[in-house]
Amino acid sequence: MIDSSVLETTLPLATAGEIAVINLESAREQSWGQFWHYPQRPGVAECIVEQEQMALQFLSDATALDSLDALVERFARTDVDPMRIALIQAQVSSTKHHFSEARAHLRKTEAWGPLPPSANRLLLSIDQACGNNLDAVLETRRQIAAESGRLEDLVPLGALFADLREFDEADRIYQRALRGYQDVSPFALAWVCFQLGSLWGELVTEPQPDRAAKWYRRAIEYVPSYVKARVHLSEIYLSYGHAEDAETLLVPSVSGNDPGGDGQAFGCRSADADCAIRLRGPLGEALTCLCRSRRGVLFR
Repeated sequence: MIDSSVLETTLPLATAGEIAVINLESAREQSWGQFWHYPQRPGVAECIVEQEQMALQFLSDATALDSLDALVERFARTDVDPMRIALIQAQVSSTKHHFSEARAHLRKTEAWGPLPPSANRLLLSIDQACGNNLDAVLETRRQIAAESGRLEDLVPLGALFADLREFDEADRIYQRALRGYQDVSPFALAWVCFQLGSLWGELVTEPQPDRAAKWYRRAIEYVPSYVKARVHLSEIYLSYGHAEDAETLLVPSVSGNDPGGDGQAFGCRSADADCAIRLRGPLGEALTCLCRSRRGVLFR
């Protein structure tokens, strides 16, 4: 039985997740329209990368990867600053976890002068993801977070502490990110809640499923179409023998009831291998069949 007493934490208010997803989809459409009309327009390609990354992270939208490939292919044929092209290429490669390729793109920029802050931040993220120079990464992360206090700088620091098995410190940093958030977007808050769920449900030496479930539920409250959060929470339900609850949680991911209303299920377009690995057993097989019948696309 999942303890409901752990649900009493008060979290910041934010825009309704359904509305935020609709706004994101609208912004993606607008940005692409601007890009195809004038690819060189300052900031448009960079904005598209950020928006497609959000669609991939929160909606598990596999089309985002194809869109990013199309962006890189077209942008590379423009007459903009080659450093700008290389940075876009590096961002997209990193999004696809092609870290060696991302580094190669960034190395090209060294001939054109000092790396801009965005490139240095990307290199920092790549080092952290690959486990390289973690002492230096930690020192830099601490300095950046101390200077800015922003959620987007605190969360990577918390994740690094989690990787270093400093779990209480990771929790403290994540909680600080939540308390200090001043915006109304639900995406950032859902991201922190998901990280806390993963921390207490999977990374700690002795997992605390009740505590993890609380945070996954919070993430879903902020962004109902957060596929990864639904999958992780369903695993906890299954571990308690609550198969019906797990199915209820996952069926919206494959039923076509997405916020955009176009019948394209956000679970069926999942590009997250994590979903494929986790949806095992009779429930996973049933949901895979449902997904196949709805869209002809598998969790794979």
